[in-house]
Amino acid sequence: MYSRTTRYAFHLLGTLARRRDVLVSGEEMAGLTGIPANYLSKILNQLRKHGFVESQKGWGGGFRLDDRALDRPIMDVLVALEGAASSLDACAFGLPECDGTNPCPLHDQWEQIRLASDHMLEQTRISDLAFDGR
Repeated sequence: MYSRTTRYAFHLLGTLARRRDVLVSGEEMAGLTGIPANYLSKILNQLRKHGFVESQKGWGGGFRLDDRALDRPIMDVLVALEGAASSLDACAFGLPECDGTNPCPLHDQWEQIRLASDHMLEQTRISDLAFDGR
């Protein structure tokens, strides 16, 4: 449904939301989440560029959730990382053109699923992801 990068980003943001008052090193984040360190570093840098996390280099450095990100919808994360507002925009039947005037056999049911997913992504805030563990 969502790319591995986006799923990992949700997990990282949830872990950082749980530890808002401290800097968390990449090594510690890898241990807490099970995300490979090289991949984790790339995702955290993308999240930093998009204003979700802050970073501090050097001894005692690490990452922390940007307080302004707490109230952002997780849809913002999906758009920042995947460039799409919904991962469910493609036709469920696999047709290149599918819409209300040219629907596939699954169009109406798929549309309900897509709308429910988009609603969840818009209503769920990064602060709601606070998570402690794998």
